This record gives sequence, structure tokens and C-alpha cells, in this order.
Amino acid sequence: MQSIDIDGRRISVVAVPGPTDDSPGLLWLPGYRSDMASTKATALATFATGRYAMVRFDYSGHATSGGRFEDGTIGRWLDETEAVFRRVSLATTSGPLIVIGSSMGGYLALLLLRRLIETDPTTAARIGGLVLIAPAWDMTEALMWAQFSPDQKAALIRDGQLLRPSAYGEPYPITRTLIEDGRAHLLADRPFNPGCPVHILQGLDDPDVPAAHTRGLLTLLTGGPVTLEEIPNGDHRLSRPEDIARLLEVVETIAARLQSTGHAGNSCAGT
Repeated sequence: MQSIDIDGRRISVVAVPGPTDDSPGLLWLPGYRSDMASTKATALATFATGRYAMVRFDYSGHATSGGRFEDGTIGRWLDETEAVFRRVSLATTSGPLIVIGSSMGGYLALLLLRRLIETDPTTAARIGGLVLIAPAWDMTEALMWAQFSPDQKAALIRDGQLLRPSAYGEPYPITRTLIEDGRAHLLADRPFNPGCPVHILQGLDDPDVPAAHTRGLLTLLTGGPVTLEEIPNGDHRLSRPEDIARLLEVVETIAARLQSTGHAGNSCAGT
């Protein structure tokens, strides 16, 4: 494990090279309040060994990285994602990169790609595909703010944060800053063409990111090949053995296509 400094925040990163300098590379983006040691991330890292380069990290305020969770915002975590991509992923392999994101990580994968297409299409072209697991796109507005009662909204504005119950542990704080910052990063405001394969895995029994919400993403990703694969009885985490097996199959299929085509015609540079 190594750490990099991003605007004074210590970000923990694990980077493993592939078998060759131009092996496909994987970048894992965890979900909100998750980390790089989750079941899916660990399974993906094991699978990648000897096949692909792989980078995974913890956002600030999460697990082994520095900073307070309460200071986190979509913009801050997006900046960290871009910094890890540029400073670590691009240095780990010269081959094509596949960005894999779960829940908020799927949202950040899309925001990263949109930002790179708009500001640095040459670097965006290093990405050969996205794999998104229950992508929580526009989560602060659609999955948080819009779900709050009038009393909860008033308390958040008045107190600066709100404790939200969790099915996965103790209640966690949602800050006013998180909500307000999120409005600067909405995909619904600026749909875009990813320009390369996007494969979405979505559980039909997901209470946190409902399937209907994920279907709405299809109207925002224009022009590129987007596949939505809905999994019966699948929950939000999609961490059952059969879910993980399917995730690995999807990653392997995209990587094999990139290797066979030499990345030509498959880069996420948009149009």
C-alpha cells in the first residue's frame, strides 16, 4: 500500500502492475461509506493478479485514508478519483483502462469520464470501458434530498447535517455541504456520449438504488454502446458468489475485446 497527497489529504492506494507493461488496467471505485477491501474489490484484485494491472483506493474520510467523512463531497471525491487515475493508473500500465465503480463509485466513474472528455480527450481515450454496479448517479439530489421529508430538509438546512439510518450499520451523517456541492455535478444537467462500452449490473431487489433509477441513466448516456443487465433477486451490494462471477465475466469480456482490437475504436473519447 502507498499513499499520495491530494490537497493535503492522505489517500491510501494499492497499485499492482500487470504481467506486461501494456496489460489492460483496472481502476476500482468503491461506494459511499465503502472501501477498497470490500468483498467485490478483493475478489476483483485476486482475479486481476497475473492478468491485468489494478489500482484501488479509499476516498478521504473512508477506511485507511485521511480526513473526516463529514468533510466529503462529490466534488472532493471526484478530484481524488481523477488524481489517482492520472498519477497512479496511467503510470501502472500503458494499456487500455477499465474503470469499475460500485454505487457512488459508478457515479464517480461517469463524472470522471465526462470531465476528461470535456477537458482532456486524449487522456479520456485511455479508458476503454466502464463497468458500473448499481450506479448511484445524481445520488445527493435524487436518492437523498428528494427522499427527505419537509422536516428532514428543514433540519438539514438549519443544523448543517442530518443523521440517516442505515441498513448496514450505525446512522451516518449527511451534510448540507454534500447536498449543495452535489448540485454542481448532476449528470441530468449535462448528458454525454461515453464513446465506449458501458456495462451496468443492476439488482432488481435493490432498495438503495432502485432499478427504475438506473434505467433513467440510459437516457443520459447518448450515442455510446450501453448495456443494462438486470439481475433477478439481486440486492444493492451484488456480492453473492454468482454476482461476483458475473462481474468478473463482464470485465474479462471487455478486456479481451480491448486486447484483440488494440484499443482502436473502443476508447472513451466521446464524439
